[in-house]
Amino acid sequence: MTDEKLVEEKVKPEFSDHRDEIVQLQNLGNSNKEEHGDSSDPESAESSSNDDFPEGGLRAWSCVAGSFCVQVVGFGYTTSFGVYQDYYTRFYMTKESPSAISWIGSVDGLLVIATGIIAGRLYDKGYLYHILYGGSVLITFSLFMLSLSQPNSLYQNFLAQGIGHGLGAGLMYVPSLAVISQYFRRRRALAMSIVASGSSLGAIIHPIMLNNLFVRIGFGNAVRASAGMNAGLLIIACLLIRPRLPPSTNVPAYWTSVKKFSKDKPYVCAALGLMVFPIGMYFPLFFLQLDAAKRGLSVNFAFYSLVILNGASFVGRLSPGLITKYIPIQPLTAITTGACAVLLYAVSGITTVPAFVVFGILFGILSGIFISLMAPLISTLCDDYSELGLRMGVAFTLCGVGALIGPPVEGALLGDSFEWWKAAVFAGSLAVFGTFMFGSMVYFHRRK
Repeated sequence: MTDEKLVEEKVKPEFSDHRDEIVQLQNLGNSNKEEHGDSSDPESAESSSNDDFPEGGLRAWSCVAGSFCVQVVGFGYTTSFGVYQDYYTRFYMTKESPSAISWIGSVDGLLVIATGIIAGRLYDKGYLYHILYGGSVLITFSLFMLSLSQPNSLYQNFLAQGIGHGLGAGLMYVPSLAVISQYFRRRRALAMSIVASGSSLGAIIHPIMLNNLFVRIGFGNAVRASAGMNAGLLIIACLLIRPRLPPSTNVPAYWTSVKKFSKDKPYVCAALGLMVFPIGMYFPLFFLQLDAAKRGLSVNFAFYSLVILNGASFVGRLSPGLITKYIPIQPLTAITTGACAVLLYAVSGITTVPAFVVFGILFGILSGIFISLMAPLISTLCDDYSELGLRMGVAFTLCGVGALIGPPVEGALLGDSFEWWKAAVFAGSLAVFGTFMFGSMVYFHRRK
């Protein structure tokens, strides 16, 4: 036997002894790559970073605080329109009908939500800062212009409050919700409910502030004071809101995405529910204070009737983070909308202070839960997060259509004689249909 063969025979057993260890190490390496993403593969690394949600931390909660401020100034101001509806109808625009005046608030509500179809797409493409700064400037400018409007000049208020504030707040509404999804997954319902509660806090602060200042310093100065406060909150929002992830480089074409999720039955049902239900939901938000005043209740209570509703809504918007531990987001949405529909039918029978208080608390809590569930609901129906902004934008645009239709129709049904039962039946019936669509959403989603 040659020397080379002797060496080979000695090496083979040694290699064989360590072969099992080498195989184990290779398997361990492969499993780590599968679990955490292969660092040498950029696509895998990006996927890994996208799947690792911080679920908290200073940066995440600062973003929540900034988005909270956006909601106070945006949707919170819109849902406070009941104060303006009452003041315009009884003092500032006495030549206009309640239905005509309500177009200001309904167009504002439409644009706050419907502009999301554009803002959501811009957010997906990485223009978050442009949206925030542009929306902040437009809101501030519009409110200061509103303070210069003259009595019985419907078009001036419509342009400044309906169009200007609506567009500015609409640019910021969907992105301020969507950016939260970058930081939270397991605690997303909690984070988004905190953000959504900002609109309820705004709907408490703005009515109290405006109702008192209208009497003390007049319309113009009251609106200017409100504009200054909102400008300060928007500066805070612009400083705190920061995206965690770079914009997606693979954003699909607009119509490609729309065609894709228009075939998604659960999403379509949810979007239709979001369009129909607000037609009824906005009725108390716009007309409750006017209802209390026309029923002959004290002026002081009429001022605070809307505050009671919005205060309860604040509690409701904080609740989903706890309730969704026991009831999933989708069925909870159907339950709350159904309960709201029942209450809307009862509006025409409310004539006393205790009845107004009970209605305000119950409807405020239930509608608050629904509003805080809107964004998390869409996220539960979205498998591709590069489409999240667009999906929210389309769904919220339909929601804005409901906000546009509801108050003017309900104001027309009230008429000059204020027949509340007609508007109540209309609002309740549309809310029932919206509940049916959310129930269909739950059914189709479970069958997927």
